[in-house]
Amino acid sequence: MQFASLGSGSRGNATLVRSGDDCVLIDCGFTVKETQRRLARLGVAAEQLAAVLVTHEHSDHLSGVAPLARRYRLPVYMTPGTYKARDLGELPALELIHGYQSFSVGSLDVTPVAVPHDAREPAQFVVQAAGKRLGVLTDLGSITPHVENHYADCDALVLEANHDPGMLAAGPYPVSLKRRVGGPWGHLSNLQTAGFLARLERRRLQHLVVAHISQKNNSLALAQAALTDKISGIARVHYACQDQGFDWLSIE
Repeated sequence: MQFASLGSGSRGNATLVRSGDDCVLIDCGFTVKETQRRLARLGVAAEQLAAVLVTHEHSDHLSGVAPLARRYRLPVYMTPGTYKARDLGELPALELIHGYQSFSVGSLDVTPVAVPHDAREPAQFVVQAAGKRLGVLTDLGSITPHVENHYADCDALVLEANHDPGMLAAGPYPVSLKRRVGGPWGHLSNLQTAGFLARLERRRLQHLVVAHISQKNNSLALAQAALTDKISGIARVHYACQDQGFDWLSIE
């Protein structure tokens, strides 16, 4: 199994996961033209996608989903709450995820995971193929026991470290938005991510990708400083960015 990112941050998110000939896109927060350009950088054509999986209705994850699905006749998987939260127009093949039940797209087995986020029915995903587990975990304001249970024993993990609390407090956001981002239904801070990693069983973890780093309320240096003591022993640590995401990583 391999995975890559088209971009990660508040201006657009999309993650590719593939096993053999089966390739899915998790979220699409870019225009069709920009998505095509970013896919091409990773050697993928939109026609090769088997489906789009949607985590929640916020525009940096959803805005490009419906246009891309209509252009390339792609099935779209999302919860009923996410679907009802936005008027997406006609979709060529809508697959509703009821009760966070697992499903398969070709050789990829997908487990949706309920997370605390200020969206109508958000889901993050654990994807399995050929005995390997990839966890994608962004856009949540707190780590619950439910989340910890589902993301144990991953071979690779894409994990949010969205903001530095001090930088968020002193930053340009209005007070209401600061409270939302820093609250239990918002986004993980560097310290919350560090705490999760300290508790995580990491024996199987080949890749850790630190993602969704805010360009206004965080910095790469602050994220690295907060996580340094918690990532020892992890074979490969990567940091996703807004413009390039990250290149293909293979789970061996």
